[in-house]
Amino acid sequence: MDLEQTALQAGRDLESATAQEVLRWAVETFGDGFAIASSMGDGLLAHLAGSVAPQVDVLFLDTGYHFAETIGTRDAVAATYDVNVRTVLPLLTVQQQDQQYGPDLWSRDPNRCCALRKVEPLARALEPYVAWASGIRRDESVTRRDVGVVEWDGKRGKVKVNPIATWTQAQADAYVVDHGVLVNPLAYDGYPSIGCAPCTHRVAPGEDPRSGRWSGQAKTECGLHV
Repeated sequence: MDLEQTALQAGRDLESATAQEVLRWAVETFGDGFAIASSMGDGLLAHLAGSVAPQVDVLFLDTGYHFAETIGTRDAVAATYDVNVRTVLPLLTVQQQDQQYGPDLWSRDPNRCCALRKVEPLARALEPYVAWASGIRRDESVTRRDVGVVEWDGKRGKVKVNPIATWTQAQADAYVVDHGVLVNPLAYDGYPSIGCAPCTHRVAPGEDPRSGRWSGQAKTECGLHV
């Protein structure tokens, strides 16, 4: 199978498909070679995936800097949904990273910190798979407005599936309500986009939902989706 051509063709064919249809295509095409990645801002993607592919692998990157509420959401998703949550750790603990690079690398060089604690761990976790899914949407930010429902992840040499890419915030909210989806409590406390605790701040009503990420720095993405 030519994975790149498969991704490009599917991106065209599935542009108008439902999220469940996109996930079903991925599971039928890649089987055990397909996994979900979730930051546990909510359990929406895990709920969707579990309804289509019971016991699908859900990868969670535990950076060592997460809010307690995010870890709690991961545990609740693992206990509630029909998915296999796999926690992925960086090669260095926070203490080891502080010893090697100095304390609070996240404030001095956030790109390096994200590379060490997110980008490398995900690349390592995805090695057994040929395709992976994320919960990013086009309406989240200008850097995501062109993402495909299915696209080629050239950096990792894998097919990337974004089953809710075309959803609006209103559609995501409606799905959460209709299905009683687990949501990170921080989402109701002024954190519409949740990352590591030191780099995530509350957002005022009406502001860009991702403006609370790396506030005050020339950074808008952690590197997982670019």
